[in-house]
Amino acid sequence: MWTKFWALVLGCATAAGVCAVQAPARAAHVQPVGRTVDFTGAWQFALVNTTGDDAPQPGGHDPSWRDTRLPHDWSIELDPVQGPHTTAGTGFLPGGLGWYRKSFTLPSSMSGKKVSIEFDGVYMDSEVYLNGNLLGRHPYGYTGFAYDLDARTDGTPNVLAVKVRNQVPSSRWYSGSGIYRDVRLVVTEPVHVTRHGVKVTTPDLAATIRSGHAVMRVETTAVSESGDTGAEIVSTVRDPRGRIVGRGRARAALTAEPSTATADIRIGNPDLWSVDRPDLYTVDTEIRVRGRAVDTVSTRTGIRYFAFDADNGFSLNGVEMKLKGVNLHHDLGALGSAVSSDAIVRQLRIMKSMGVNAVRTSHNPPSPEFVRACEEMGVLLQVEAFDTWRTPKTKFDYGRFFDDHSSADLREMVHAAKNSPSVVMWSIGNEIPDSSAAAGPPIARRLIDDVRAVDTTRPIVMGSDRYRRVPAIGSPQDQILQMLDGLGLNYNDASSIDSLHARYPTKFFFEAESSSSTSTRGRYQDADQLNTGENHTPGRRNLSSYDNNLETWTYSGEYGLKKDRDRKWFAGQFLWTGFDYIGEPTPYDVYPVKSSFFGAVDTAGFSKDFYHLFRSQWSGEPMVHLLPMDWTGHKAGEPVSVWAYSNADTVELYLNGKSLGERRFDTKTTVHGSRYLETTEATGDDKTVTTGPYPGSYTSPNGSAGKLHLTWSVPFQPGRLVAVARRGGVEVARDEVRTAGEPHAIRLTPDRRMTRADGKGLTFVTAEVVDRAGVVVPDAHDLISYQVRGGSLAGLDNGRQESAENYQAGSRTAFNGKALAVVRSGRSTSVITVTARAPGLRTASTSVAAVGGRSGAARHTTADAAPVPSPALGADASYSGARDTIPAAMLDGSGSTHWSNYYLKRATALLPAVSRAHATDWVSLPVSEVEQAGSVRASFLSDASHALPASIAVSYWNGRAHVPVRDVKLDWSGGTTVTITFTAVRGDRIRLDLTSSAPGTAHGFLGISHASVGR
Repeated sequence: MWTKFWALVLGCATAAGVCAVQAPARAAHVQPVGRTVDFTGAWQFALVNTTGDDAPQPGGHDPSWRDTRLPHDWSIELDPVQGPHTTAGTGFLPGGLGWYRKSFTLPSSMSGKKVSIEFDGVYMDSEVYLNGNLLGRHPYGYTGFAYDLDARTDGTPNVLAVKVRNQVPSSRWYSGSGIYRDVRLVVTEPVHVTRHGVKVTTPDLAATIRSGHAVMRVETTAVSESGDTGAEIVSTVRDPRGRIVGRGRARAALTAEPSTATADIRIGNPDLWSVDRPDLYTVDTEIRVRGRAVDTVSTRTGIRYFAFDADNGFSLNGVEMKLKGVNLHHDLGALGSAVSSDAIVRQLRIMKSMGVNAVRTSHNPPSPEFVRACEEMGVLLQVEAFDTWRTPKTKFDYGRFFDDHSSADLREMVHAAKNSPSVVMWSIGNEIPDSSAAAGPPIARRLIDDVRAVDTTRPIVMGSDRYRRVPAIGSPQDQILQMLDGLGLNYNDASSIDSLHARYPTKFFFEAESSSSTSTRGRYQDADQLNTGENHTPGRRNLSSYDNNLETWTYSGEYGLKKDRDRKWFAGQFLWTGFDYIGEPTPYDVYPVKSSFFGAVDTAGFSKDFYHLFRSQWSGEPMVHLLPMDWTGHKAGEPVSVWAYSNADTVELYLNGKSLGERRFDTKTTVHGSRYLETTEATGDDKTVTTGPYPGSYTSPNGSAGKLHLTWSVPFQPGRLVAVARRGGVEVARDEVRTAGEPHAIRLTPDRRMTRADGKGLTFVTAEVVDRAGVVVPDAHDLISYQVRGGSLAGLDNGRQESAENYQAGSRTAFNGKALAVVRSGRSTSVITVTARAPGLRTASTSVAAVGGRSGAARHTTADAAPVPSPALGADASYSGARDTIPAAMLDGSGSTHWSNYYLKRATALLPAVSRAHATDWVSLPVSEVEQAGSVRASFLSDASHALPASIAVSYWNGRAHVPVRDVKLDWSGGTTVTITFTAVRGDRIRLDLTSSAPGTAHGFLGISHASVGR
């Protein structure tokens, strides 16, 4: 009974939180028009459990069935929870066991046709049934697959059922669950092109283009399932403007066994595909039998050539360039893993605006929609196959299936993207434990052969963290590197990549994962430190945005940019990561921290300061960016470390119209002749450098060291802080931050004014909490609820990593002044109107036109604001240095626990360990047992790391602000225990602002073992 109850509750989850019992679906009538039929509509779904325990399909009238449309991810609909079947690594979102079903009829005209169903991706362990008969099982969640359908064509309904089982953890990051990519029927004659049966290459293009032409080789694989058949295969090439520019023919004797025919087609003066001009060609391939076309397949491709050179790095169409890449996991924030072309295009647009020209699909094959968007937008791709081989990394991951399925899955990956001009590398794995074991080289050999059996035109690489030292000759790492064309390094320092290049001079190298600096949008700490600790206070678990929170294996973004810049032979880097992603909330492993901190952009698509660092180095468009982005949350006179990222040589800073001085980058030149901007100073960012003019600092081969940002120390005063960037004395860009007043209104900004009325079109609406002057309030956390007319809410986000809010609820708190609503169009031509409300704020509305749909009344959807539970009133602190020294320890009555701001950040490969006391921190205590508070008693720690505070200031919360109390007296007669008395006040919280007696040292930290408030 318990299991059935939860199956009902979970299976009914909707964005509005409403459960409707569904009758068995009416059979959809399939009437093919063309070769493929969209098969994403009119499905039903039942979530049987969130444990992954095996179970049969629910009965036909079971109330857990509900209508759904594919692509679909059931995990993103659920609340994050802490339990035995969720992990921080997967975002505390459950997986489980789900069933899908679809009833459909086929017309008699399809009798004798070949009918198959293609899935682009099901996560994971899928089983597909037709009319109760098992068609097949496909374990891997990231590769497509197809089954022939022996379906009825007499008007009798067919029922397709898909069982999906995601036992968490099946991945190291959030995978999503369900049929999360597209599904289609493919209907052909018995004589037809096979699946992935067209391959297009341009052999010797680097040579032929000098003669003004390209040779497009079209290889077509086809079969005849109705006996031996003579056929003509005609391939017609159309240029980016749709004009026919070439045609080729080949004869083929087709049988039940696939055979391949080849045609070479000369293309005069071709338009080359590039990252700046992604021109695409179309190849229409027809199979003709006795003059009649019996099958037609269209293939999109591009004409381009590239090279990875061990001495000169990467070039495209003969032009040398760096790979300015990012890693992207496949989740789409509030949409989970459910594929959306609009969401993908938005991600890539944001990345392109940062200067990105390449993406590594970490760590799995991408969706066809992602590859298509990269082709259209001019983004290079490294397509990656696996995060694990035989040895698993999590209990239920792909390691269970690797030996039996990896060859087929790898070939499927290559087939699916082999015609894409974006793809320039195939990767056979990431950080593979087997690669340093005896079993590794034979596996690598097999995988490399699998790739080359399909495609010999692109190099084969892998991403690895096992080459930070030069491997011993004959070791597994050495053997595998000898087999590969090149190697993606994960977090290598400069000296190690130089050593690898010297040992393996014929191999090309690049950084498959670079930096991994972590940050939270709008949060800052210890600007003068190259590395700093984490705040473990519940509700404040965030990380500094000064590019200075680093784990033991990572390094700063600036270090990675300099290392890459200075080596012509180094092909480039893929930043870890472009976007934050759900799961892997390093360095925290505690509920409800559920998304990563690595991104240059948060999960909502709002840029962090890290984005602007890379933009300053990768984009030629003039820019300047100020940080901190918050010019509100400071005390008068408090010194604020202000940084500017810019690609201009000079930046001048103004506060309320008064110049605070000009700072300038020096113009330098690499040893291979490239010019760049950098300060000239010791940076202290590489302890491995022990010689030269800047020991302890990364030093370029040209002998110079410096930073990629400019700095000022500014005593805070409210107003307007403006940075003006100049080149040659002429202003080219400016940025400003302003002091915000009280929250007054919501401002809505859609990312487009027109969308498709196809039920799939998405509009991304940014909500900002602003003051009366329109300035975003940087600490606003108001709960915003949404109404949508003419469409529906697809998801809500705010980019906050520590959040238990449901991504598909009807309301979301703002985080640092911002939130995001993802709005899905309906199927009717209409105006989509989005309205946002929050208590005490002026309501906002915005509209988007939905075009191309059927006429009809606009749909109106609304959702009640899900109340954000008020946390139980307890102790709080500005900063807690460890997971077990949080403020609640002051109230638990145990003598063995305490609150402390002590932290120890472990050494990295480049930086020493750091433990430096903050100058100030605060703690606050609830006023719960007394109506008026007039005293505080606190017991402080005094030991090798902790010292008594130099001073204590007391204030109380009056409902809007902390107000100093009067007549404060401190009595330290208890030794390390202080009794503080003051004129009694009414309020729910008393705050102690504490000043360290030894700031910046390892013995000036503050700690309290017990504290209480009295009358």
